[in-house]
Amino acid sequence: MSADQPLGRRTLLASGMALVASAVVSFARADDLPTSDPRMGPRVIGSPDAKVIVDEWFSLTCSHCAHFAQEIFPQIRKNLIDTGKIRYRFHDFPLDQVALLASMVSRSLPAERYEPFVTDLLDHQDEWAFAQNIDPIAELKKRAALFGVSAAEFDKINADNALRESIINRQDRDGAFLQIQGTPYFRINDVPAPDVVGSYDDFAKAVAKAS
Repeated sequence: MSADQPLGRRTLLASGMALVASAVVSFARADDLPTSDPRMGPRVIGSPDAKVIVDEWFSLTCSHCAHFAQEIFPQIRKNLIDTGKIRYRFHDFPLDQVALLASMVSRSLPAERYEPFVTDLLDHQDEWAFAQNIDPIAELKKRAALFGVSAAEFDKINADNALRESIINRQDRDGAFLQIQGTPYFRINDVPAPDVVGSYDDFAKAVAKAS
């Protein structure tokens, strides 16, 4: 399975405006550094005592990310996260303007709602992002409402160019430092793990090797 390819910063910030509806420090540790904006804090699930830390960079409009979320991640959660074997960190790496806005919305939710919302968007990607004759921004707004984001709050998030730029700045840093060529991209205990996307068995073997 090949990864979806990232777009450049210029493409993501081409308009500089909100969308309308119609290396010294380890990369992962950097996400744990204090930030003035709590929305940019780490988004993590799993036991803090786990010996293995898995990091995933994903885009909410990446079809390969959606496949991984639907077919493989449920087993990872059940067998590895819920059992305390791994700690799982999420990193936004939007590939287009729609994914960028989706990341902004997910980052604006309370931290405990971040992963459920991200999982929901990936599980229903074909419905809100790629269905025929729909406006993906309007559909994203509907799904956000299910997680407590009012229409006014959604519009405020959409207009928040400071948050938009913060996400892109972090994406630029990670992409350059780690040479990320596409999503999903994985590291296990700070080591690249390119072979874990194919199946749960491949993922579990890589985790066992790192344990």
